[in-house]
Amino acid sequence: MMSKLSAAAQNILDKTGIPPVGLGTSGRTGDEGMAAILTAIELGYRHIDSAQNYGSEGPMGEAIRRSGLPRSAFFITTKVGDARLDKAQFLPSVEKSLATIGVEQVDLLLVHWPLKNDAVPFADYMTDLAEAKARGWARLIGVSNYPIARLKEADEVLGPGALVTNQMEIHPYLQSPKLRDYARQTGLTLTAYRPLAEGRVADEPLLQQIAAAHGATPGAIALAFLIAEGHIVIPASTKPQRLSDNLKAQEIELSADELAAIRRLDRGERIINPAKSPVWDD
Repeated sequence: MMSKLSAAAQNILDKTGIPPVGLGTSGRTGDEGMAAILTAIELGYRHIDSAQNYGSEGPMGEAIRRSGLPRSAFFITTKVGDARLDKAQFLPSVEKSLATIGVEQVDLLLVHWPLKNDAVPFADYMTDLAEAKARGWARLIGVSNYPIARLKEADEVLGPGALVTNQMEIHPYLQSPKLRDYARQTGLTLTAYRPLAEGRVADEPLLQQIAAAHGATPGAIALAFLIAEGHIVIPASTKPQRLSDNLKAQEIELSADELAAIRRLDRGERIINPAKSPVWDD
């Protein structure tokens, strides 16, 4: 089904135990969402990323069951929503997520967004995150949308190395060099959401040129670039051919010149920036 991983993809897998290409499931709800996730599984996806706020936990679990593959074949991620971070809700919400998915443990549990103004004490929800792992409800823990300052605070609460990843918007037009360099210095792996810039990379001439040389799509080249930078990627699509093309990104070896050229596409173009966002580093 899959040829040898690129050196960068293999490094990510060896370092984190997380498949370097995953499936984002935001918007994959109901029977239609379940069918889309099942199609991705049939094409070879084993890393599936959900969240309490996506409404896709149930469809994800049902797709996994219908696949006929064992639970151990999958890497399952979900995230605690920012409205459920207080002491009364955090752990019960995780328990509910497990029941909704239909598993006893997720492979990775994230805090979806840090709270502004510490409406809930930061240490409270970080210790609850660690408690979920201690109870065996999550094999690994991490965060999402955390700037460097919050990552440092998390290390103070949990100890360095407790978090396996920070999931952030990263794509060729938003490469977040300050955060990237900090993550490299501390050994933290970043996971790139919206890695295709909501499809904008398909129209990028440079990526089109490199794609032609590799017999790939511009999207696959964008993903291969992010993997080469050391990032896990979680693209989303419902189209079988696009799903297949994206998965093949983990096999593509880009040259040093190609990587350097793609780095020059960075322009700090952020797509996801709701009012609840923290102060970004890049």
